[in-house]
This record gives sequence, structure tokens and C-alpha cells, in this order.
Amino acid sequence: MSDHDVAVLGVGMHPWGKWGRNFVDYGVTAARDALADAGLEWRDIQFVSGADTIRNGYPGYVSGATFAQALGWQGAPVASSYAACASGATALNAARAQILGGLCDVALVVGADTTPKGFLAPTAGERGDDPDWLRFRLLGATNPTYFAFYARRRMELFGATPADFAKVKVKNAAHGLSNPNARYRKAVTEDEVMASPVVADPLRLLDICATSDGAAAVVVSSLEYAQRRGAAGPVRIAAISTVTPSYPNTVIEMPNFTTDSAAAAPESPVTFRDAIAQGAYAEAGLGPDDLDLAEVYDLSTALELDWYENIGLCGAGEAEKLVHDGATTIGGRVPVNPSGGLACFGEAVPAQALAQVGEVVWQCRGDAGERQVEGANVGLTVNQGLFGHGSSVILVR
Repeated sequence: MSDHDVAVLGVGMHPWGKWGRNFVDYGVTAARDALADAGLEWRDIQFVSGADTIRNGYPGYVSGATFAQALGWQGAPVASSYAACASGATALNAARAQILGGLCDVALVVGADTTPKGFLAPTAGERGDDPDWLRFRLLGATNPTYFAFYARRRMELFGATPADFAKVKVKNAAHGLSNPNARYRKAVTEDEVMASPVVADPLRLLDICATSDGAAAVVVSSLEYAQRRGAAGPVRIAAISTVTPSYPNTVIEMPNFTTDSAAAAPESPVTFRDAIAQGAYAEAGLGPDDLDLAEVYDLSTALELDWYENIGLCGAGEAEKLVHDGATTIGGRVPVNPSGGLACFGEAVPAQALAQVGEVVWQCRGDAGERQVEGANVGLTVNQGLFGHGSSVILVR
């Protein structure tokens, strides 16, 4: 236990789906569930940290205050964070900093989203100096286009096949069957994955995640506050990594068109995605061999394989073997995405990193039901947001 651990007193979710309601409704549901799980009243919260959404008008840009108002103004300070898919971890880190800095004892973190039908798109307006706007307008490059780039890269470098990718979907679909918060709870076969329509070659419809509505919330506190409240042996946050790339970043990242040039500068010894988890490991004083489970950002089946290597579960080009051997299935060496991952949830951008944290908390408590990972005491979450936002959280019990 380090001097910068904080306790997780409660977690909550609104189930993922396409519900057609305002994102605030989902966030309030998740927040109330987290408060109930923590055994606290809303008036007990001393700080509110919101993970922003950019698709839901001005309230989404000031989500901390939006959720505080919806729960009922009670005077708590607020903060709002946006870091694309890493927003939840950034908001969680803001709350942790308040606690470790002695500015509050207990905080509520909330992220929620209502998404449009189809692929995520840039916000309205003409912005010729915005790379995210340009990649849609000049290239027609939706998110799955980039997912396909990474899949093709994996095929070229390591000989991965569409059948390897399909095995990831089959695994995650099986994991999500018993998750009441998952949107998709249906087993699939490799043949079904490989027969689904092509979206961005070589990826098919069942290889990529949907966009969803949903929300997640976490109540965190100082260890002393947790002890005063009678929380015996709570799950603790041992590290949060929000690193950015190092120059030159020579692997293409959404929404960029090109990589940095390494002609005049030596390549960084660590890629951006490798650095995300390494930052968390360094802070926690742990390593890949200490993990009992991981929740990774499977925007596509091929990307999940990349993440195995990025978080150190295996060497470069060895991820396919882990899937074939069942090492990342519940009951295997290090189960990955026991929640079902984005394959079963879909993407609700500001909520996703917090949902990953919630799953690891339930696993470490032994509260995950039929998808329980036996002996779960250490778990890692990892994802990334556009424009160089890293996101990784290590939780221990």
C-alpha cells in the first residue's frame, strides 16, 4: 500500500443500450447506484468530477455541474474533464488529486453519454484547422477506417488473420452473456463473425464496436475516510496513468493523417500505447505478472490483440497465441475483458473508462457473478483518447 492510494467506496452503472433519453438521466442513475453501493448520501459528497460529452450540447461540456445540479445543488465544488475516450480516467484522476491534496475526503466521479445512430462524427461547423474535422471531410475516414489500418498493420507485421480476430469476438461475447449492464448478450461463432458484412477491410461488422448510450460512476475517498466509514479492506486505486506520446510518435494515431518523422530524431524506445500501461505499472510498483485480469479498449477485435502486447501480457506478435490457448478467457492465465468489453457494450465515450474501473472493482470484491475471475486481487484498465490521451488505472485489494 502506497501513500497515494485512494479507496473505491462505490461503483454504479446505467446499462448500455440505445435508450433515447438525455445523458443526464443515465448519469444520475449511475451516480445514485454508486452512492448506494458506498453507503453514502448525496450530501456527503465533497467534490464532483464529471467526464464530458461533446455530443449533447452545453450541459455536456460542463458535466460536473450538470450532474451536481441534477442530483440537487448541495454546494460541493465541481470539475469537468474532456479527454475523448480517456475522459473517465482523467475525471477520476482529478478527484484523486483533490483527495491526495487534502482538499476533500470523498468524491463522486460520473461519466455518461447519449450517442447518435451510426459512426461517431465531428461536431457541426467548418474547421479547416481541425485534424478531426479534416479526416472526415478530406479522407472520409470514420473511426473504423483507423481500426482497419491497425488490423492491416498487425496482419503485415505478424501474420494475423481474420480468423484470429474472430476468436476475440467469440471470447468477449461469451464473457458478456451474464453481464446485466451489457447491451449485447448473445453468443456468436467464428463463422458468424466472418460472415458479417465488411465495414472497413479486413474488419467486419462483428469485429468493431457499436456506439451506445450509458453511464458509469465511482465514489472514491481517502483511506482514512474509508476506515472511519467502516469499509474493511476496500478496493484501492494504486495508479492512474494519463501519459501522452513521446516525440517522434511513429505509429499512426487517430485522427492524424501521418506519423512524426524519425529522420532527424531517434525513435522513442517505447511506443505511446506501451507507455500508457508502463506509467501505471511504475506508479503502482507492479508489473504484468501481477495482474489477475485486465479491461482493455477493444474498439475492434484486432485492437484487443494489440493491447495484450501493449500491457505486457506477451511479446510482439504473440497475442494470437494467447487467444488460441484460452489464456485471456475467464479461467485462463489473465482474463481480458471479463465484462464483455466494447464488443458487448458499445462505446459511450465519457463513461467507458469508468465502466472499466467498475468491472475491476466488482471482480476484486468477488461480486461479478457468473463472470467472476477466481482470485482476482489486481486488475488493470487501459484505453486511449484522441489527440494523445492515455488512460490506465490499476486497482488492488
